Amino acid sequence: MNKMQKALRELSEMDELAARTSPIHSIHPAAKFLSTIAYIMVVLSFDKYDLNGLFPMILWPIILFQVSGTNVRSCFYKLRIVLPLVMAVGLFNPFFDKEIMVRIGGVGISGGVISMITLMLKGVFCLMASFLLMATTKIDNLCAALRKLHVPSMIVSLLLLTYRYVGVMTEELSVMTDAYHLRAPNQKGIHVSAWGSFLGQLLLRSMDKAQEIYSAMLLRGYHEHFHYSENRRFNVHDAIFLVIAITIFVILRIYNLTEALGGLVVR
Repeated sequence: MNKMQKALRELSEMDELAARTSPIHSIHPAAKFLSTIAYIMVVLSFDKYDLNGLFPMILWPIILFQVSGTNVRSCFYKLRIVLPLVMAVGLFNPFFDKEIMVRIGGVGISGGVISMITLMLKGVFCLMASFLLMATTKIDNLCAALRKLHVPSMIVSLLLLTYRYVGVMTEELSVMTDAYHLRAPNQKGIHVSAWGSFLGQLLLRSMDKAQEIYSAMLLRGYHEHFHYSENRRFNVHDAIFLVIAITIFVILRIYNLTEALGGLVVR
């Protein structure tokens, strides 16, 4: 199994996660989307030195992981490519902000270290919330919810087509990679001299496949908008979930639970 086939398998695994049944999966996609946006906004609103206030925000993803039955290990595995980029945010802060803000056991910790950890946690928390949204919501249902929230149809269609057919392009890339390795069995990867022709061939094949897909869509009655598989109403249970989520975020934002429980105080 090559890398492209592994990527295709991971895409199908995300669809399988979203197709499961749980109390979180049954919540209306609009409620989950709005709660995720609210969570990200609250996480980003913390000051770069407010590590105490930020840390309790991890409670919400933990609750959703448990209730939805989603594996935390699966989350970090699928985000393994993005996580290093997020962790690199603020990596140089300790070199610019060297003022000691707190001491633990006689060891001084600078403001740069605290702000670096805070920025890293912000990125990780936001990624976890985004992953939970995708792992508990089918892409068709999410796009239907976005249209209900009056997101422009062009943006929604672009999101849906990108998610659906990135696998098609990946499959084409897998076929081309296998064909290249059959012609160069002892070579690791693709030689630099073949990069130009390889990418050009991929572009041409992608354009042909895109035209075939678009023609098939027109034959099935596509007229610049989609008929989504699920279009249920926003009920009382969905409203209760959204209100509870926002209430928890507000409480965690206003009250510093870490200090209340006797945690590290950073000034």
